[in-house]
Amino acid sequence: DGLRANGTILGPLHGIPILIKNNIATGDKMNNTAGSFALYGAKQPDSTLAKKLRAAGVVILGKTNLSQWANYRSSNSTNGWSAYGGQVTAAYYPGQDPSGSSSGSGVASSIGLALATLGSETSGSILSPSDVNNLVGIKPTVGLTSRYLVIPISEHQDTVGPMARTVRDAAYLLQTIAGPDPNDNYTSAIPNNGTVPDYLAALKYESFRGARIGVARNVLEIWAKYTDAPVVAAFETAIAQIKAAGATIVDANFTAFEAWQTDNNETLVLNADFLANLKTYLSELDHNPNNVTDLASVNAFTHRFPAEDYPNRDTAVWDGPQGALTQGWDNTDPRFWAAYQANLYFGGEGGILGALERTNTSAVLLPTQLSPSIPALVGSPVVTVPMGFYPANWTVTMNRRRTLVSSGPNVPFGLSFMGAKFSEAELLGFAYAYEQRTMHRNEVQPYIEEERVCTRDWVERCGEFEDWPRVLRERGTPVRMGWWDEMKEEKGEGGTSKEDMAET
Repeated sequence: DGLRANGTILGPLHGIPILIKNNIATGDKMNNTAGSFALYGAKQPDSTLAKKLRAAGVVILGKTNLSQWANYRSSNSTNGWSAYGGQVTAAYYPGQDPSGSSSGSGVASSIGLALATLGSETSGSILSPSDVNNLVGIKPTVGLTSRYLVIPISEHQDTVGPMARTVRDAAYLLQTIAGPDPNDNYTSAIPNNGTVPDYLAALKYESFRGARIGVARNVLEIWAKYTDAPVVAAFETAIAQIKAAGATIVDANFTAFEAWQTDNNETLVLNADFLANLKTYLSELDHNPNNVTDLASVNAFTHRFPAEDYPNRDTAVWDGPQGALTQGWDNTDPRFWAAYQANLYFGGEGGILGALERTNTSAVLLPTQLSPSIPALVGSPVVTVPMGFYPANWTVTMNRRRTLVSSGPNVPFGLSFMGAKFSEAELLGFAYAYEQRTMHRNEVQPYIEEERVCTRDWVERCGEFEDWPRVLRERGTPVRMGWWDEMKEEKGEGGTSKEDMAET
């Protein structure tokens, strides 16, 4: 405010609050933990992304919870759970699975806790939470945004990008964080000597006119069991709308997709990268109070620290039969190259890049439920935009632990535009043109919005303290657990149990 009063404006996001995922380092009082107590109290300077945000006048309002270690710890945990941050739930159905791993970023953006948020993605961690939280999500080309001092999984697949309620808001944030960084040599691949395109200028209503857009039909067929009829119906409607807007629609299949179903090379690559990249990150900490120096020491800490909820939530991604520690070799091992080359084939010639080239298309479409995996293998970009919602009479399905709602009435889903490396401007143009024609985001509101004003004040007026959790349950109102302790202090002991509160 002081700078603005003096006539100094640092950019379009000057003074705007942004939330960032709790794996992006800041050199302030905020912890950077990836959701693990192993990194609680560790100190490091600002990441390159944090520096860019501050230089643009952005207010880093706080950090968002995530699936622990960006979903690279457990085979039986839940999306949005971490030891440090607890369980995130999404806002469109009570107890909704927020997806992951950028779970908190997705929910926070969806209910307007900040203009936008930053998430990170290795394979799906921006796109999937954006999908179920009714958001625009940009998974940038690997190398468009710096990963320096972002807690890593894989240098070959990790990327950081925006999650926002509109394409324009997401584009503003991408414009702010994109660009070269000498601390991340992958950013040296940015075309035109590192010049970042004007993403805002690409947002044109007529972007589809004259464009050739592909549809990965064979992915829809082979992965039919991973989506639902309402999603497929909305997808076919979206294709028709894009065609009506002036695009030529062609089939653009991923020719190696069926063979990839039984391939294990991505696991080998991610394990190898994680062993090496995590060790590098830990070595760059200025203060490391728990003396975790590699994955083996992180694993040992996780097993002995009660709040990490082991073995209820296992560490199979690290020490299971196909875990990184079990594998034992990192990306400096001669075996790495063959696995990495296989990834490049399945994502490249046999995947998204080959489909684009063979069909001379500018983008390929898929429901976002099905889009992340193949672009992840080659680090190519994807933009997702809201496409619709499950119908109000949809039968609820639960996650594997039966603790979160995987699909249910009014749960959102999105449409993905997949493109060639560093084609974000073109993809954003398509996403904007689709968004402006459909405005699906506005069709259903988060279920908490209607009741948000009533919770604390209404509880104070409730005649029977013992009855209010039951009444709130009947009204479908979510209750923050912290209010239990506040009300208990004010009202005295007795009343409803914490178990009843948790159920509410």
